[in-house]
Amino acid sequence: MIFSKKPILLSILSGVLLTLSWPVNGLSFLIFIGLIPLLFLEHQIATDNKKRKKARLFAYSFLSFFIWNLGTTWWIINSSVFGMVFAVVCNTLFYTFLIMLFHWVKKRLPLRTAYVFLVTLWIAFEKFHLEWEFSWPWLNLGNVFSEDIHWVQWYEYTGVFGGSLWVLIINIGVFEALKNHPPNLKSSKWVIKLSPWLIGIAIPIIISGIIFTTQSTKNANTEVLLLQPNIDPYDEKYDKDNRYFYNLMVELFSEKITENTHYFFTPETYFASGLGEPLKEFDKSLLYKDLDSLLQAFPKTQLITGIQSYNLYSTDTEPTPTANEMSKGIWVDFYNSALKMQNGTPPEFYHKSKLVVGVENMPYKSFFKPIIGEFLLDLGGTVSSRVTQKERSVFQHETIDLKVGPIICYESIYGAFVTEYVRKGADFLAIITNDAWWGNTAGHRQLLSYARLRAIENRRSIVRSANTGISAIINEKGEVLKQLAYGERGVLRGSFAPASEITFYTQYGDYIARWSGFIMVLFFLIALSGRLKQGDRFK
Repeated sequence: MIFSKKPILLSILSGVLLTLSWPVNGLSFLIFIGLIPLLFLEHQIATDNKKRKKARLFAYSFLSFFIWNLGTTWWIINSSVFGMVFAVVCNTLFYTFLIMLFHWVKKRLPLRTAYVFLVTLWIAFEKFHLEWEFSWPWLNLGNVFSEDIHWVQWYEYTGVFGGSLWVLIINIGVFEALKNHPPNLKSSKWVIKLSPWLIGIAIPIIISGIIFTTQSTKNANTEVLLLQPNIDPYDEKYDKDNRYFYNLMVELFSEKITENTHYFFTPETYFASGLGEPLKEFDKSLLYKDLDSLLQAFPKTQLITGIQSYNLYSTDTEPTPTANEMSKGIWVDFYNSALKMQNGTPPEFYHKSKLVVGVENMPYKSFFKPIIGEFLLDLGGTVSSRVTQKERSVFQHETIDLKVGPIICYESIYGAFVTEYVRKGADFLAIITNDAWWGNTAGHRQLLSYARLRAIENRRSIVRSANTGISAIINEKGEVLKQLAYGERGVLRGSFAPASEITFYTQYGDYIARWSGFIMVLFFLIALSGRLKQGDRFK
């Protein structure tokens, strides 16, 4: 056998391979063998004569996924020790449960059917992890190719779930080939059995290369300025008022603006001093007057900025499910918003809709609030839950025929969510983000890298304004055309190419995950009924 028969070594090896495959510094091809030691481990436990099979499989699987989760997302500790421990332990348990459920189903279904169940179960879980209130889809398998955009140009048809499907099928196929035909220098049969799966890796890459070379690159004719203020989010950001940040923005933009500049972008919550700005009376605020005065001098330029806004209530009872009680009878709803302003038009807001678990919202608040109160993880600044917006918004430029989809930070991880902007007419996408919480680690680089997948899925250019992160311009092929380095204060000036075509994935979204969920439930019910017996095998 090519892998060790010692369960602990198999467990550790799988965790290490998965970790070493992950962007941004990983070798992504390792993902095609990352699950094989774990599959050998499960097979070994399932066929041995020892007791406590479930307990042993649980422990070893937990170790594999713990190594993977810790090795790829340890940087959360820079913002919250508890948050890191919670995310790593919970996500590890979720993935361990997938293996345990596969182990159970394998006893009740033919082997091939059990493998189909494993693939669809895994993908269905990834989809579920995008939708529920404890959402943390950072490690969905399809994300692993975010630095290898030449391999996955076909994501415009499948989204990242196509990548997850690819990875799972190859791991299972290679495992079966090696299990039934261990490498042997005296025989070439194992090479023959392995060949179809090696071809299965090569063909999608070849197809992607063809798409990449034939995909036309549009003319980059729309100029943007992307502010990267490099502000410490723990101290400096909340020690200054909005007038300070306004003056800083004007100073930095004035160095780069030209008569062809169409957009100004600033990062997430760039204006966030105090409670924020009053949402209902924003047009009477000092900040509005400052911004309006600036844009009068640049009537052809649209500003999109991150801002914290609020609504205040005076009542003895909770006015909304999202309201935070500030004092007796005083309640506040907070919004993490993107603000659009342009000369001669009223301001427009888009409110962040995918919130960071435990930081911007309390999952299942109606259940947990009576138990733990208004508990949120303190990452510096204001700690309170936020209001979300049910529908995506796009901002229309008033002097050129363009619409932009404003994406706020964490939202850029969600593929189908981002397609909603494009279906509403967005000609390009803009990410405003604050990545400073995680320090100079893989965290902020991974978030930038994942944005490249959104560009491919929708064939839309992406502009990205980050605070203490990496501001960048990404084209429709996922290539980073220009960027500002981490820790550099300044303005990135560049141009992008708008687009209007709708991709297959934009139109149909996560159809692979939806079908996987249906098949998984069907096979689970069949397994539960016990109607099929073990018998089918890979030959």
